[in-house]
Order: sequence, then C-alpha cells, then structure tokens
Amino acid sequence: MASTSDIKNGLCINHKGKLVQIIEFQHVKPGKGPAFVRTKLKNIETGRVVDHTFPSGHKIDIVRIENRPYQYLYKEADGFHFMQTSTYEQVFINKNLVEKPEFLKEEDICTIIYHADEEIPLVVVIPLFIEATVTYTEPGIKGDTATNTMKPATIDTGAEIRVPLFINIGDKIKVDTSKGIYSERVKS
Repeated sequence: MASTSDIKNGLCINHKGKLVQIIEFQHVKPGKGPAFVRTKLKNIETGRVVDHTFPSGHKIDIVRIENRPYQYLYKEADGFHFMQTSTYEQVFINKNLVEKPEFLKEEDICTIIYHADEEIPLVVVIPLFIEATVTYTEPGIKGDTATNTMKPATIDTGAEIRVPLFINIGDKIKVDTSKGIYSERVKS
C-alpha cells in the first residue's frame, strides 16, 4: 500500500469503493496542527469531481490503469463496437461507458481506459476535437457578422450545437467535444 507521499497528478486510486483519478493535489503544512494533502478527485465512471483532504501519511490503494487506443467502428442499440488498431481485436463497450457519444464519428481514434489488473474497460474518452460537416442550419443573414450571435446547427454525427451566423449547410467545422461547442471553421 502506498501513502499520501506517493500522490501525483493522474494517479488512479480506490477511494471509498470507487475508482477515482487525482486531478490536482497540494501538500499543506500549517503552522499549527498536522500536515495534510488537499486533492481534487475525479470519479472515473461518472466524471464527477469532488474535493477531499487526506491526513499526511494516510494509506491509499493505488489502482493500475492503462490507456489503450481503439478505433470506433459502429453503434448498436445498447453500445458501441471498437477495434484495437494494432491487433484488430474488436470489443463491445456498453453505451454508459462512453463520454459524449453524440460526437462519435466512425473511424475516430478513441482512448479506452482499462483496469489493468482485471482487464475491465472503465471509460471511453473521445477525441478532444473533431471535424464535422454541418448537415442542417438556418441560412445566415448576409453582412450580419459584427455580433457574436449563434444559431443552432446539426452536424453529421447527429449532435446539435450552436454555430456563428456565417456557417452554412455543408461547411466543415471543428467542434470542441469536451464542451460541445463550435471551435472554428475548417479550411478545405
């Protein structure tokens, strides 16, 4: 077992029966009282972030995880099929393990986080940015570019996002999948 002196960013631990990843930490040595470690923990399964304080020297249970690249193949009613690019092995992942599935595009390279000791997939992380084609949006008004006004648009993955007025049907755009927002127009 490890202790709080082994804590570092990105470390995955078993905390209160749940797998969490340490996002940030700070060792604190107050003038009075014992030292402690203040952390932000992200639940791997739900994505929820919580603050937690460990007393200095507290024992922690480190969990070994592996990030493996997989290519997204296709969707079924209750999940998604992925293929490991080096071995061509296909895996089926339940839909509740995929973050932001509305932005998945066929052939995208995603990262599947595995519990290394038990060989269990924990979560699928999609690419931070994707290029998509606008399949539907209302036409913009010519010359109305001075304001930051946004309009709804549907992209080729089926997701609906907000785009600037100058974007039209057929335009290629870059989408920030972490926030689900328009990033920029892609030059072709």
